[in-house]
Amino acid sequence: MSIIVPCRNEALHIDAFCESLRAQQLDACQIVDVIVADGMSNDGTRERLADWQSLWKSLRVIDNHRHIVSAGLNLAIARARGEFVIRMDVHTMYDPTYVSECVRVLRETGANCVGGAWRPLEESGLQQAIALAFKSPFGSGGALSRRADYSGPVDTVYLGAWRRDELVRLGGFDESLVRNQDDELNLRIARSGGVIWQSSRIRSSYAPRASLRALFFQFYQYGYWKVAVIAKHGWPASPRHLAPFGLVAAVALLGLMSPLAYPARIGVSLLIMVYVSAVLVAAWAAGEPRTVLNVARALICMHWGYGVGFARGLIDFLLFRRPPSETNTRLTR
Repeated sequence: MSIIVPCRNEALHIDAFCESLRAQQLDACQIVDVIVADGMSNDGTRERLADWQSLWKSLRVIDNHRHIVSAGLNLAIARARGEFVIRMDVHTMYDPTYVSECVRVLRETGANCVGGAWRPLEESGLQQAIALAFKSPFGSGGALSRRADYSGPVDTVYLGAWRRDELVRLGGFDESLVRNQDDELNLRIARSGGVIWQSSRIRSSYAPRASLRALFFQFYQYGYWKVAVIAKHGWPASPRHLAPFGLVAAVALLGLMSPLAYPARIGVSLLIMVYVSAVLVAAWAAGEPRTVLNVARALICMHWGYGVGFARGLIDFLLFRRPPSETNTRLTR
C-alpha cells in the first residue's frame, strides 16, 4: 500500500505523526511508500522530514507548489506504487491497526472507498465542548459519518482509502476545491454506482479547533465550498447540507421585513426562540451540565458559520461567477 499525506508547516506535529505511522501493526500488509506532499513549508517541517528520510527509506517528500490539499493529494497519487492508497493527515492520531484495517475492509466489502468516523478528541475546556458539539446529531444533521459505532454505507468518510486503480479511473481530487474535495470525490463515487463504506474498526482521532472564531471560520469554508460542489453536480448529496443556509436565509429575510410587517417580527422572534431552545436541548443532551453553554455556543458557530459561508458561496459561484477571495481560500487551524 501507499500512504499519501498532504502537509504544510507542521513542524510541531510531524514527528508524532511519523512515530504513529511507524508504530502501525501491519500484519500481512506492506507499506510500499509514504509520500508526503509538502506545500512548501517554511517552519522547519522539511528539515524534520529530511531527518526521518535518513531513517526511513520508504518515505518520500515532494513539492506541492499550489499549497492546497487537493493538489498535493493528486501529486502523491501520481507517484504512489501500492495497490491500495491510504490518505493520512498529520494532525490526526491513529489506532495501531488503522492502516491494516483500511486494507482489510476494502477487501472484505469490495467498496470503492472506506474509512472511519470523524472522531474529535475530547480534551478539556472549550475544545471539549467543540468536540461534543461536533458529535451531536443536531450539530451534524444526523450524519452517519459522525457515529463512531456505525459500520455500513455512508455518503462520506474521514480521510479515506481506495484501490489506486480506482482513484486513477475517477481522475483523483478536484483541484478547483480548497475545501470539501473529499466530499466531492465521494459524491462522484456514489453517483457512478460505487459504495463508500464506514467501519467502526478503522479508528482515528483528531484535535478540534481550540476557539469559537476558528470553528466559525472552519464551518464558513465548509459551507462556502459546498456551493462549488453543488454547482458542479447540480444538487447536494443530502438535504442536510441546505439546512444551515435555510436557517440563516429565513432569519435574514424575516429580519429585513420586520420594520414593515408585524407578522414578520413575530415570525423572526418565534424562529429564533425555537432555534435557541433546540440548541440548548441538544447541548444538554451532548454533555455534562457544566458544558452546556459552551456546547451551545459551538453549535451556533457551526450552523451559522456554515450558513453564512453557503450564502457567500451562492453569491460568488452562482450569482457573480467570480473567483473566491483570499479569505475563502486561506487554510487555518
